[in-house]
Amino acid sequence: MDEKRASKRGRPAKPIANPSLLIKAVIQFLQVLMGATLAKRIVSIVLIAVGIPNARISEVTGLSDRCLWILKKSIHSDNMDALFVVGHGGGRSGKAKDFESAIVEELERNNYHSRQQVADMIKDKFGVSMSVSAVGRLLKKTASGG
Repeated sequence: MDEKRASKRGRPAKPIANPSLLIKAVIQFLQVLMGATLAKRIVSIVLIAVGIPNARISEVTGLSDRCLWILKKSIHSDNMDALFVVGHGGGRSGKAKDFESAIVEELERNNYHSRQQVADMIKDKFGVSMSVSAVGRLLKKTASGG
């Protein structure tokens, strides 16, 4: 083997000028394969393992400090199952979830001209108070077939 090549192999690599751009590019690539949250979480796990501070990881990946704390806790407690589980985000279910189909049938049978009339009908027939904007979301959802 020639001496020039041998000397090049022993030389340390040049540091990357802007590692944030590289990390963000890796996250974008992983998002093609999996969801955005899971991609950010995997990159964060690698950065935690390398020893990058939470503030820097949060700045680069966009994950919150609390999320990073939970990841660190899972890593240190060997709870590997929790690392790759992405929750649904919580939230509460809609008021009309149980009787949505009955509301749609009632709308098809009678003629309502405003959202307020629909909200009043839901209050009278089903005993649930809904705001006019909630009725609008319900109508939009039922009109799209979803």
